[in-house]
Amino acid sequence: MYQYRQVLVRMRQGDSDRDIDRTGLMGRKKLGSVRYVAEQQGWLNPSVPLPDDVILAKVFAGDATPLPITCVSGLEPFRDQITAWFQQGIQGTTIYRALRRVHGYAGSYSSVARFLRGITAKLKPDRTTRLDFAPGEAVQVDFGKGPTVTDVHTGQVLSTWVFVMTLCWSRHQYAEFVLDQTCSTWLACHRRAFAWFGGVVSRVIIDNAKCAITRACAHDPEVQRSYAECAEGYGFKIDACPPRDPQKKGIVESGVKYIKNAFVPLREYRSLEDANRQLHDWILEEAGNRIHGSTREQPLQRFAQCERDLLQPLPDVLPVLAVWSQAKVHRDGHIQFGYNLYSVPFRLIGQSVWLRATDTMVAVFEAHVQVAAHARLNGQGKRHTVPDHQPPEAQAWRTQDTQWCLQQAERIGPNCLGVVTALFNDRVLENLRGVQGLLALSKKYGDVRLEAACRRAMAFGNPRVRTVKTILAKGLDQAQDELALAEPGDTYTRGGRFLRDTTTLLH
Repeated sequence: MYQYRQVLVRMRQGDSDRDIDRTGLMGRKKLGSVRYVAEQQGWLNPSVPLPDDVILAKVFAGDATPLPITCVSGLEPFRDQITAWFQQGIQGTTIYRALRRVHGYAGSYSSVARFLRGITAKLKPDRTTRLDFAPGEAVQVDFGKGPTVTDVHTGQVLSTWVFVMTLCWSRHQYAEFVLDQTCSTWLACHRRAFAWFGGVVSRVIIDNAKCAITRACAHDPEVQRSYAECAEGYGFKIDACPPRDPQKKGIVESGVKYIKNAFVPLREYRSLEDANRQLHDWILEEAGNRIHGSTREQPLQRFAQCERDLLQPLPDVLPVLAVWSQAKVHRDGHIQFGYNLYSVPFRLIGQSVWLRATDTMVAVFEAHVQVAAHARLNGQGKRHTVPDHQPPEAQAWRTQDTQWCLQQAERIGPNCLGVVTALFNDRVLENLRGVQGLLALSKKYGDVRLEAACRRAMAFGNPRVRTVKTILAKGLDQAQDELALAEPGDTYTRGGRFLRDTTTLLH
């Protein structure tokens, strides 16, 4: 209103619009509108006092007689469409190209930009509240894109991420370059960050990364079980920001940008370890000793003088960092974790179980009951199987090897041993499963009958599993004919396998 008042004073003194325009107070086009309104209100008469600022604001804000419209934008016919596009977040250049392509608009992009500024001016501005934190109360945590590191020893090119944890009060921070955003990396970075600060805060403010939050929700988020166990062990509470609202953790967002703009450019890294060593030195020497833009103090000094002593002490026994995940039991009785296979009891085949993996162990839980435990395998493509987890038939295949079969056959009798030896001496077939099936017949028929059946099979020169099964099924092992009781070699010494003497044929 000061500007309007000065213009009216100059007009009352007799200055022309051209003269006022030269002073820079207002352009000639707008001066014409102001002069028109002033004449209508009688304000150009020097004998009439000027109105106060409230009346001027009311008139020139458009609540009184509207100012004459001197020109209409060529975009006015498309106002509704442009407004809808703008509210969808479509940028101005895209809107400009669409107007030219769809509606044949021939104006310039500057006209579109001015039109969008007019729409923005009528929208309600975003409102926010700056949060205050007490010393030692909270940290904010986030991931950001890190530099590409080429290892000079191996030549491997590594794409990195930067993990940043910033104390909300002092702005002192911990940062580390990592290779992924997995849950195990997330937990390990928390451990190293708390060790860096020498204590733990009461609250950790995070976004909705999958390694921390399994279900993002403004009012009822679901925390990753691994992260919940870590929070319980260290004694802090997790404060997840609402989805798509990064301003709730603007402190660490700024910290990530500061590292990406002030540290990463124009540096060379010999390896990932060298990059982290440079980063930590930079935090302690430069970033921690700068005058922070918000606090106007040095973060490291604020931390050392006040916040460090107000942190919760680290636990006497650090919690074991474990990754929890659900896995389905494959039909071979194994679950997969880290591209390795671990066995579970075969009764759980087809079911989902919980898996808890530490650096050294992998434990499997059915509901809340541990059903298996394995030493964690290194590398990929490996398998660890506990024999007791396998079905009985699989255990038999693993434990009843060739030597075991020979020992059992020898215990049953010489004829059984002869059949088993003949099966193992086959030039083509391995016959281990067949021998196991042969020996299993003793459970149904007994050792005596199995030995007798094997004796008859050997007597006929046909030592096969099917032959022995047929003999037992038909009860031929109990026949008392001379041929069945003959020695295994008699058939061949009498002239041939199918040769019978007169006595045998007429018997």
